Amino acid sequence: MEPKRGLWEHPEMIEFCTLADDHPDLAQSPLLRGALLILQYTQKHGSIGLTKTKAFKRVFVHWAVEHFEWPGRSAEEMFRYNKVINEYEFPPLEILHFLLISLRLGRHFKGEFRLTKRGTELSQAPGRLFAELIPYFVLHVDHASYARLDDHPFGKWNVWLNVINVEADHGTTEAALFEAFYDEPQDWHTAGWREMAAFSSYVLRPLEWAGLLIEIREDGTDKQVCHMFKTPLWRCALNLDTDDMLRSTPVQ
Repeated sequence: MEPKRGLWEHPEMIEFCTLADDHPDLAQSPLLRGALLILQYTQKHGSIGLTKTKAFKRVFVHWAVEHFEWPGRSAEEMFRYNKVINEYEFPPLEILHFLLISLRLGRHFKGEFRLTKRGTELSQAPGRLFAELIPYFVLHVDHASYARLDDHPFGKWNVWLNVINVEADHGTTEAALFEAFYDEPQDWHTAGWREMAAFSSYVLRPLEWAGLLIEIREDGTDKQVCHMFKTPLWRCALNLDTDDMLRSTPVQ
């Protein structure tokens, strides 16, 4: 898993707003919640043991599965099929491990994961941690690397976020968003399912994990429809060029 090279030198013009540490909408971010749990666990216990490949040891992986309350990955379901779970089998933990090391909030030392001074500070500062973690995760990580896909959808985050800001303001579908960008009506039941998969895993899933989008799946008899909605966290954390288009017209 690698950050995209060069993006820090030429960042896209996307502004994330600074939120207070006690802002209630921060609770909507699964990724932030997981990061806080890792930092606070490490602070309490002093360190987390690492394997020879520098992954978290299974005892902590099991603790994370039980405590993350990750959407779509309940502990009951995961342990039903796997009594032993490694870090790579729980992608949110693998990604967070990578992010905390990349952002220098944690470090590897003598076979252990330990907090840096900054990691210790941010373990008690959700708003500041969000400002460090989420823009880096959304804008600078190669999301194809942990999705186990080689395909990258065509486009840039500045365009994706500004269009989704409008299209999903009152809810939309995964397929409608794909068509809005690529002018091709595809879904999981067409020949273009791979393109849809790349778009979903590279664009929509990171926004869900960040807590900016939420999906509601509608199970039908012949196909599954995924509805996408902006969360309140999107509305307070992002400042986008298309916000002006969403302002209601004053009543005459």
